[in-house]
Amino acid sequence: MQEVYLDNSATTKPLTEVIDYVSKVLTNNYGNPSSLHNKGLAAEKIIKEARNLIAAYLKTNPEEIYFTSGGTEANNLAIRGVCYNYSNRGKHIITTEVEHPSVKETFLALEEEGYEVTFLKADQQGYISIDKLVQTIREDTILVSIIHVNNELGTIHSISKIAELIKKSNSKTFFHVDTVQSFGKVLLLPADWGIDLLTISAHKIHGPKGIGALYVKKGIDLKAQIIGGGQENGLRSGTENVPGIAGFIPALKKLPEYTVEKPYDLSVNKLKNYFIEKITQKCPTAHINSPQEGAPHIVSISFPGARGEVLVHGLESEGVFVSTGSACHSKSHEKSHVLRAIKLPPEKIDGTIRISFSRYNTRQEINYAISKISEQLKLYF
Repeated sequence: MQEVYLDNSATTKPLTEVIDYVSKVLTNNYGNPSSLHNKGLAAEKIIKEARNLIAAYLKTNPEEIYFTSGGTEANNLAIRGVCYNYSNRGKHIITTEVEHPSVKETFLALEEEGYEVTFLKADQQGYISIDKLVQTIREDTILVSIIHVNNELGTIHSISKIAELIKKSNSKTFFHVDTVQSFGKVLLLPADWGIDLLTISAHKIHGPKGIGALYVKKGIDLKAQIIGGGQENGLRSGTENVPGIAGFIPALKKLPEYTVEKPYDLSVNKLKNYFIEKITQKCPTAHINSPQEGAPHIVSISFPGARGEVLVHGLESEGVFVSTGSACHSKSHEKSHVLRAIKLPPEKIDGTIRISFSRYNTRQEINYAISKISEQLKLYF
């Protein structure tokens, strides 16, 4: 039976180079990077290389990159770090109704602590109204957090335009962007675009799980959420996950370079468009929830009358791996908050699956997946 992995927004398969290098570091470079002997210095050198590579890819400074345990911790550190350190300026914070759970739940927790939260609504394709955002910013607004590429729909927000308008409305308002689904997939220029804080995760770019990073623009002071040994310049204590950080290195070296003229991977986008064309021909009742101009690697598709979770397991039995939405809430019985936020009807939500590609998928794999989806749907209709 063929295996076709199309759940790359949940996680990606680690590259062979990543696995080999992580294993090598675990075997040979096991020293504590805080130690003064050669083993410690060798580990510290690995951390420095990874930090430099991330900074180079983002066109920022290495001193602005901090390692975390993943995207969730990075989001928490950015949001709580700003709110706790700058609460003297105000307690009004803004986000959207279509954020990843690690952002949404953090804002809800801060609301319980006395912060005033504005949740911006999204349209049927997951876009927020930039005009509404500007109207919402006040003198006491200390933070705006908006996802770059939505993890369920693939909607791409115009981050540079949003950043410009935020700063025009209130120059003291910080702008955080969750780029876990966009880093390495689309053009990303935090310094040029006016982003203050930005989160990434290694396992979304064919690196290991359990390691992420936070970009913090120079001059911004965050209140540390984990204290102790003073690692990561005191912002994130705890002995660094050197093997995980090492895994970033070969993954980063394999990432495509994007430009204004080529802002995403054209081959992945062609694969996505091919899938949409063929699946809608095979299944005329299928409804594409993702915007046409969305990210090249994500397609949310609904089959009214079917059950998304049943489809997922049926396809799994045929070697095709997809999801119903965010992996963080995949085992929850609650319907997707993103799909509810865009007012997708319940029958479409129930029949929704998410297909997410990588640059290592092939057209032959897509054809196989489409044939198996079609076979599974015949059980319903």
